[in-house]
Amino acid sequence: MTDRQPMTVITAAEVFAAGFPALVETLRRDHRGPMPEVGRSLLERGGASFLVLPAWLPGAAFGVKMVTVLPGNEARTGNPSVQAAYQLFDGATGTPSATVDGTALTYAKTAADSALGASILARDDAAVLLMVGAGALAPHLVAAHRSVRPSLARVLVWNRTGARAEALAGDLREDGVDAQAVPDLEAAVRAADVVCCATASAEPLVRGGWLAPGTHLDLVGGFTAAMRESDDEAVRRATVFVDTRRFTIDDCGDLSQPIAAGVIEPSDIAADLFELCRGDHPGRRTRDEITLFKNAGGGHLDLFVAMALAERARAG
Repeated sequence: MTDRQPMTVITAAEVFAAGFPALVETLRRDHRGPMPEVGRSLLERGGASFLVLPAWLPGAAFGVKMVTVLPGNEARTGNPSVQAAYQLFDGATGTPSATVDGTALTYAKTAADSALGASILARDDAAVLLMVGAGALAPHLVAAHRSVRPSLARVLVWNRTGARAEALAGDLREDGVDAQAVPDLEAAVRAADVVCCATASAEPLVRGGWLAPGTHLDLVGGFTAAMRESDDEAVRRATVFVDTRRFTIDDCGDLSQPIAAGVIEPSDIAADLFELCRGDHPGRRTRDEITLFKNAGGGHLDLFVAMALAERARAG
């Protein structure tokens, strides 16, 4: 019987210890290579969701993430609304090789995905970041964006529940960030250079008419066709980019709804992260261009990050 190497266990602390600069560069490097084989299975009932995201990079690794999304879970039970488990398998032998804290992986991967987009699409001198939504993912998005755009010296926070915005802004200030909770979303959008949305909204929050020339809009929260964080005018005014067309065109309401309404066509999507990282598209072309990046995630991103975390753990 063949001896198997012990399976590596990667904790939440170890996930975040990798740091966003390294995670962003991992994703930048891996987007220059092939797209893994991926799948997506979503079960929904009563506002709750169970998402399964398998990915396979032949010869390298297999991986699968299982995610529960229970809105309001924190208030009811004290547990996060989004929780996950991740399993990595050896690409040659099929042997389970690493188990990763999937909740931490989700936060880190999602934030690094958006930051990679911003590193190519946001203005180099962007100074004001607006965080729309103050949930568990929000502080990681703020940290990731600021890691690729250190010029983002000021952070505004808006949330439907003002107390949560105040709490996040307070935590950011404790970390040395110039942060302020704001009650007026329109005024905050108009003042921001980068607008990052991470909500579970089914109705548009950010209006395209509010976006100043040169703004970068990062849409993270909406992962189903019924969810929406920006309106038709936003996609009409912006140059639209995605992390991958595979999970955005049909699965995410921020694009699927305006496409269905004829506001834009799938061909209007300028590029995905693979094209941007390979240099097939230059990204932002002018200072006044409004850029929109739809972060839909996908099992390939989890696989890229999990592989890098496992390699880091083995290296000690």
